Amino acid sequence: MRHATVIVNPAAGRGAAWRARELVASAFRREQWTVDVVPTERPGHAVELAGAAARDGATCVIAVGGDGAVHEVANGLLAERATAALGVVPVGTGNDFAKLTGVYGHGVDRAVSRLVTATPERFDAGKVLGEFFVNTLGFGFGPAVVRTRNAMPGLTGFLSYLVPVLRTFASYRPPLLEVCADEYHELGNMMMVEVCNGTTAGGSYRFAPDADPRDGALDVCLIRKVGPLRFLAALPRVMRGTHARLGEVTLVRTRSLTIRSPETPLVLHLDGELRTPGVAECTVTVEQGCLNVLVAR
Repeated sequence: MRHATVIVNPAAGRGAAWRARELVASAFRREQWTVDVVPTERPGHAVELAGAAARDGATCVIAVGGDGAVHEVANGLLAERATAALGVVPVGTGNDFAKLTGVYGHGVDRAVSRLVTATPERFDAGKVLGEFFVNTLGFGFGPAVVRTRNAMPGLTGFLSYLVPVLRTFASYRPPLLEVCADEYHELGNMMMVEVCNGTTAGGSYRFAPDADPRDGALDVCLIRKVGPLRFLAALPRVMRGTHARLGEVTLVRTRSLTIRSPETPLVLHLDGELRTPGVAECTVTVEQGCLNVLVAR
């Protein structure tokens, strides 16, 4: 009999994850799995819970929630260099990582039934300032949108991503950033720099449509300063993943990236979680095949 440690973020999806906890447990039990359901109590708690589960010999640790829950559980497993496999039941506002694992768009029962037959695969993880990310890391416009969205908790669905984007753009001033990656170097006012292990961020934006979380590299989407009309016209292309042909866009594949902000401290997001580390420079690296992930087919 298999066992799952299920870590639930009660706040995810405006409480949807907490309401689904018994459905998740029942679905695993119907598949002849034993299960422990453990709720988080504060930000960062899932890191501790996942690490403790790994030390106790867990073989599968399931994150129930959105990308924030996945981020914390992954960091807990990676801190322990655990062999336990990360699984996802996507019950959050943002479920970008779930798109990489074959459970996106499925209800609880179907997601669990796919997880119990899923195959563990080795995924890469990015790392910056001592913290891992499994989907994307962003500078510039990305974290500004996260900050706006955090201040608008009443929005749901697609509007929870579109409205903060439009509202943020109205007052956004692209920062001066220096980007250094392998043989690539640029200094200028950047709309955003999104460093991708996965293909999408923000729910609907395909910043790196060719990214592969198993290839040992990060796909960097750099977008330079654009005007309002150009920005609005480009949004659908970013959603389709056809923005690479725009003159303001550069895509770079690299194993290491250094970002410098000559004028202001860096603000960034990791898997949609806002960070203000108070530094003007950081280096982003990738650790190949460091995380076991349950991938349904």
